[in-house]
Parts: sequence; structure tokens; C-alpha cells
Amino acid sequence: MLDLIIRNANLPDGRTGLDIAIQNGTIVDVGPHLNAQANREIDATGLLATPPFVDSHFHMDSTLTYGQPRLNESGTLLEGIELWGELKPHLTVESIKARAMELCHWAVARGTLAIRSHVDVSDERLLAVNALLEVREEIRPYIDLQLVAFPQDGYFRYPPSAANLERALDLGIDVVGGIPHFERTMAEGAASVKILCELAANRTLRVDMHCDESDDPHSRHIETLTFHTQRLGLHGRVTGSHLTSMHSMDNYYVSKLLPLMAEAQIHVVANPLINITLQGRHDTYPKRRGMTRVKELLEAGINVAFGHDAMMDPWYSFGSYDMLEVAHMGLHVAQITGVDQMRQIFEAVTFNGANVLGLEGYGLEPGCNADVVILQARNPQEALRLKPARLFVIRRGIVIAETPPVISRLELEDKKIEVDFRR
Repeated sequence: MLDLIIRNANLPDGRTGLDIAIQNGTIVDVGPHLNAQANREIDATGLLATPPFVDSHFHMDSTLTYGQPRLNESGTLLEGIELWGELKPHLTVESIKARAMELCHWAVARGTLAIRSHVDVSDERLLAVNALLEVREEIRPYIDLQLVAFPQDGYFRYPPSAANLERALDLGIDVVGGIPHFERTMAEGAASVKILCELAANRTLRVDMHCDESDDPHSRHIETLTFHTQRLGLHGRVTGSHLTSMHSMDNYYVSKLLPLMAEAQIHVVANPLINITLQGRHDTYPKRRGMTRVKELLEAGINVAFGHDAMMDPWYSFGSYDMLEVAHMGLHVAQITGVDQMRQIFEAVTFNGANVLGLEGYGLEPGCNADVVILQARNPQEALRLKPARLFVIRRGIVIAETPPVISRLELEDKKIEVDFRR
């Protein structure tokens, strides 16, 4: 007797009408009309079953602080950083934990069961580090939370950052972060990339750097990050997040850069909601879109994932923590609307994100963890269009969230009509 079987589900790769058999937290079989019984059976009725959504780039320590201590009136990245600096002296471990746990509950409801969160280490108290390490353990049964030691105020620009970052890693932070474009000079930015990559290599850790989050086409720290990835043999373990300066670079330089990134197996994380909001602020018209070259990166064979980045905090006033909203914005800004391209965008918030985090057992094949989300949509394109309800969220074979199907009922004179937005 199986623990759970999902009947008549469509999968993101286009296969339809499949059953998913689950035992002891693992998928044991996938196929049509499986001859099996289970303690619980869910009829997917031809709807989409997907592995959980993955948020490859987030800031959990600052989330849900909207309006504290004031609003970001200019809407710029730099004012957001200034605001966060004003708020930090008033933070407590308890307040950070409370907001982070609320966000995690939103994540479960949305079917996002893997998150990489950057954690500010530009604080001698390491309040955010200690708070999110506790959250990581408490939420572990439900969410894979990966933490990045992030020197928000600069590795060199804020002198205590170097020691703080090492302390954070000693406490158990998972990934080495950086922000080279925020250093005082390009040279210091490049030097920080070198040191941080060497630190990760010595500790056998992954790297994820806020890299070239700028409209300046001469901000080219991704080239330096690619070089040290190759030099140190960190292939497949390094992520360049944002890379927004790439939208301003000339095509010849990018044509040189992309093959180098592919050779070093660099991962890229774009953050469509935030990149389109914060970048291009100095432009009048023509006005730049602000997001990195997603289409070209994918065509070069580079793994591209999407992150939510910020939500209701000094940098971004909106959001309900829906990774399909992130993907929806991404496909519009990147102008990726072909059928196969839309499947790639769906993968940017699922499989590609799992590759960034190095998740094991991710997927919907026998032997994978029984982590499944059933959406009120029949395929990835429909899911991207409708951003539908997550009918079931399943973690290791156990249903941990349910949402009733959303049905709109009209009463027009003597007619009663149910509206179905699927086509």
C-alpha cells in the first residue's frame, strides 16, 4: 500500500495523464494508469503537477519591513541601501525571525519550497545571521533554506565585513556572497571577487555574488568572477546575480563574455520584478529595461534562474511571494514568448533554480523527493498566464497546504454562468 498516489496529472515537460506513486517521502513510479493503491489518492483531473518553485535570490532579513523607518521616496537602489542602514540598529533577532517565518508561511502556500536568501553580515552583532540560522532549522521539514553571507555595505568599503563574513561562515552559513560593484573603485571590486572566490574554494563552498547591479556598461565584474571560477576550478558552483549592466554592454563585448561564462559553468540569477523597477532610473527616453540578457544567456547554454529578490522592504513595495509573478514579469521584459521559450521561463523558477542551489532529489522521476505542487492550470504556459491557485503543496509525500479551486460565478439576469479562464 502506497502512502500517496496522484492520478491523471500533466507534467511540465509536456507529458500528460500520468500517475505519480509516492512511498516513504520518495517518488517510486511515474506512468499512466498505475495499478496501485494508496492511503490517500489525489485526482489531478488533467492539471499540472510540478516540482516545487525555487526562489534563487531573496533577502529574508529585510522582508516585510515596508515603511520602516520611512518609505523609499526615490525608488532607487542606493536609497534602499541607505534605508536598510537606518533600520539595522533597531533590529532584533526576534523581529527578524517573526518576519522570516511569516514569509516562509507565504512560501509554503505558494508552493515555493526552496529559497536562497542573502544575509547581511555588515553588522558586528550578526543579528540577521543568528536569526536566519534558527529559521533554517525550524523550517527545514518544509523548506530547503540556503543562506548566503552577504557583505551588503561592501567587503572592503565596510572594514569589519571581512571578519564578519568569516564568522558567519563559521556559524554555518552555506554560501559566500559579495557585492563588487558597491566597492569604492573598480579595482577594489575586482580584488573582492578574487578574495571571496578563494575563500569559497578553501572552504569548499558555493559562491553567489550580487554582480554588476548597475546601468554602467563598464561594470564588468562578471568577467572577473568568471575568470576566478575557471582559475580555481569552481565550475558549476558560482552564481552571478543581477548582471544588469549587461543590458547596457555593447554586443561585441557580450559575444566574448558569454562563451567564457558557459565554459566556467556560471549560473545566472535575474530578478525581473526588482531589476525592472530599480534600473534605468537615470534614463529619460529611450529608457533601458534594466534586466540582464536572459534570452542570449539561455541560447549560450547558461543556466538562468529567477529570484524574487525583495518584497515589501526598502527596495520593493509590492509582492505576494509568487514565483509565477516573477516568471510572468520575466518573460515580458525579456520578450520570451515562444512556446519552447515559455517552458524555459517556467524552468527558471523550478529546475534551473534547483541547479543554482545544487538541490539533490529534485524532480518528478522515480527516486526523486516526493515534493509536488498541483496547480489550477494544465500546462506551464497556462500557469504563467493565470498565476493560478496552488491546489495541493506536497512535501516528502505529505500534503502541507491546500487551496480550494478558484471559481468565478456570474449571475446575469436569468443566467448563472461559471467563468473558466483556462482555454
